[in-house]
Amino acid sequence: MEKKEMEAHQKAANTNMVSMEEGQEKLTRMNKYACACAIVASMISIIFGYDTGVMSGAMIFIKEDLKINDTQVEILAGIINLFALVGSLTAGRTSDWIGRRYTIVLASIIFFLGAILMGYAPSYTILMLGRCIAGIGVGFALMIAPVYSAEISSPASRGMLTSLPELCISLGILLGYISNYFFAKLPLKLGWRLMLGVAAIPSLALTFGILKMPESPRWLVMQGRLGEAKRVLLQVCNTKEESELRLREIKTAAGIHESCTDDIVKLPRKTRGEGVWKEILLRPSPPVRWILLAAIGIHFFEHATGIEAVVLYSPRIFKKAGITSKNKLLLATVGVGVTKTTFILVATFLLDKIGRRRLLLTSTGGMIVALTGLGLGLTMVEHSKEELLWALSLSIIATYTYVAFFSIGLGPITWVYSSEIFPLKLRAQGASIGVAVNRLMNATVSMSFISIYKAITIGGTFFMFAGIAVVAWLFFYMFLPETKGRSLEEMEIVFSKGSRGSRCRNIEGVEIQPRNKDGLSG
Repeated sequence: MEKKEMEAHQKAANTNMVSMEEGQEKLTRMNKYACACAIVASMISIIFGYDTGVMSGAMIFIKEDLKINDTQVEILAGIINLFALVGSLTAGRTSDWIGRRYTIVLASIIFFLGAILMGYAPSYTILMLGRCIAGIGVGFALMIAPVYSAEISSPASRGMLTSLPELCISLGILLGYISNYFFAKLPLKLGWRLMLGVAAIPSLALTFGILKMPESPRWLVMQGRLGEAKRVLLQVCNTKEESELRLREIKTAAGIHESCTDDIVKLPRKTRGEGVWKEILLRPSPPVRWILLAAIGIHFFEHATGIEAVVLYSPRIFKKAGITSKNKLLLATVGVGVTKTTFILVATFLLDKIGRRRLLLTSTGGMIVALTGLGLGLTMVEHSKEELLWALSLSIIATYTYVAFFSIGLGPITWVYSSEIFPLKLRAQGASIGVAVNRLMNATVSMSFISIYKAITIGGTFFMFAGIAVVAWLFFYMFLPETKGRSLEEMEIVFSKGSRGSRCRNIEGVEIQPRNKDGLSG
């Protein structure tokens, strides 16, 4: 009798173990609908990437056709980022007001108008106007795509889905490089205009595609629309239990009692972004202050370490290294695009396995070595009176190595990290501050690179970037904790010194409970 009871208990225990394993597998399995939504939202980043990539080659032909000087080329290259800064700061408040989905639609429409003007561009002035308008659309897109992806993702797949915008940027850059190569064969006046204007077609198509996507469940909760949020979560979660758990956590973070079952709740506080700047900049809590430092720092160093100089001016870099043919310059530049896209694709699969911190430190370490090698190769070529094949080879290999290390870590992690660490109420406008810093640094590098390398040599410029990368590695090591596997509602715990694993209160004063090792609140 006892033997039968023991066998029954063992059988029940095995059944429970199997059920737990199946439940855990469902929790960690990526939801296909959430993945599809993140892909569509990230498509706008392809358009921005295309504009960046195509401009690197188009500048060669624009300079020849419109008879502009190097200073005008620098301004043309960088002006889009100054207006993207304005766009990103506006986008945070806009997305709190009209929602994440319609903000993506607005970004597509703005970029469509900019692309049409750039494709028409009878003069340098009209071309600049088109770049400025497109820049505002870029600012909107860079802020909203990763935020939307983060807000519909589960903790287990958030790294991959939130890195999709960066992957799409790289794919767009590659398409821009390829477009350069093929449109360069057309007559001078037509070729560069088609390079820039063709981006209007996907912008318009994307506007209609985005309207079929659901709104962010976290934004819906902030508006008190709990019924709609619940329906969206049922679509983007693998199980009903997971959707209920996520809804409870979001309600708690928004200051709504988790036992509330109403479909629509009238919230006593303002939920359209009012007062957020004060909570971020003027009187932030210690965790929010640390979060803001981390977001600004990672966006600053992404471009201060020189990626825009390589992506935008790679034809000039390869020319300085010793490649003289236009076709070979454009082909070598295509190689930069292929490398960038390939390694960001690899990174999307590693972010949720290896984690943000380890990948980021490895990436930055590799960039330091590659930038040093590139500086050495270009310095040797510049100071040699005869052709140095080894220095040319070193410059090309170092360029591709640098792009590979950047793309496997710092590139995608910047967008993943900054879109996931801010508390719910502060997320959109907090992320917009990071994007504004990102665009400011992008503009600084793209508009000053030619002037800097003329002043301190092109090799010296890359030695400078290597030194900045060393500072970046130290900053990441000291100030960026791991966020892998943590829910968005737990980030204030992660950034609370001495409170890891303990309870803390969110910005609404509501107590948050940390998750256990299985990702469940305990």
